[in-house]
Amino acid sequence: MKKYIGIENVDNLQELISEALQLKKENSGPSLGKGKTLGMLFFNPSLRTRLSTEKAAKLLGMDVMVMNADKDGWALEFEDGAIMSSNKAEHIKEAAGVLSQYCDIIAVRAFPGLEDREKDEADQVISGFTKYATVPIVNLESATGHPLQALTDAMTITEMSTSKRPKVVLTWAPHPRALPQSVPNSFVEYMQKMDVELVITNPEGYDLSKEVRKDTPVYHDQKKALKDADFVYVKNWSSYEQYGKILSEEPAWTFDNKKLGLTNDAKVMHCLPVRRNVVIADEVLDGENSVVIQQAGNRTFAAQAVLNRILENNK
Repeated sequence: MKKYIGIENVDNLQELISEALQLKKENSGPSLGKGKTLGMLFFNPSLRTRLSTEKAAKLLGMDVMVMNADKDGWALEFEDGAIMSSNKAEHIKEAAGVLSQYCDIIAVRAFPGLEDREKDEADQVISGFTKYATVPIVNLESATGHPLQALTDAMTITEMSTSKRPKVVLTWAPHPRALPQSVPNSFVEYMQKMDVELVITNPEGYDLSKEVRKDTPVYHDQKKALKDADFVYVKNWSSYEQYGKILSEEPAWTFDNKKLGLTNDAKVMHCLPVRRNVVIADEVLDGENSVVIQQAGNRTFAAQAVLNRILENNK
């Protein structure tokens, strides 16, 4: 693994999941990272991604530098050939080149603007660092994907499944803010590589892109989709068709015990943070079917497996 931008960088997902589960069992790691530095740049807020990735790096013996790029750094220009007479003080060419001298791996988080779909799908920030850095890049969530979260989710389902081919349902839920499709995009892409029965359910107007969902069944009837589910991943996303819009908050889609009762005693997942009693009801989050805390705990070992693979490739 030379970089980790998305599912296209994973040769064998099941092997990577097995490695992450083994690292969790050991709760330690080889010293491949000794004398190496991970630089993490955050253009947007983070709790789990930031802390779990930092812990993962330290378990591998790495030093870690963290920067809130949106607050502490110069405003970056990503357009090639730009006449830099605006507020952009530094070009990605120089920024990525300089950071490549300070860091052995660069990890970047940058959310979409949710206004210009074409611009967001170009994933300008991650693409810029990938193009101009001379060291491996790790995607800590971009405008279109969150592959570390998706690896965590795949790891969690593998670890907790009691069925040979579990039914996994990704269900939309209401939210007061417009959220990106990044998490559901990556979740669907990773589930499509696993031996699961994947179903997506969302209201009309909230279908994910055709390129992501491919042949995955999409139900606009949530109750029908939830029947016999072994895992339910609850997540909001804004409209892809009417890009970035909240078409309706649809409170009837909140996941509660009545919805849980339609499943096969499903384990309930969410990437966190979660809006209680909007996205998922207290009764579910505080109940025995919720695995959101264990899921978040797996973030460390998913990140550790990725960093370990990259370090092995560059030793």
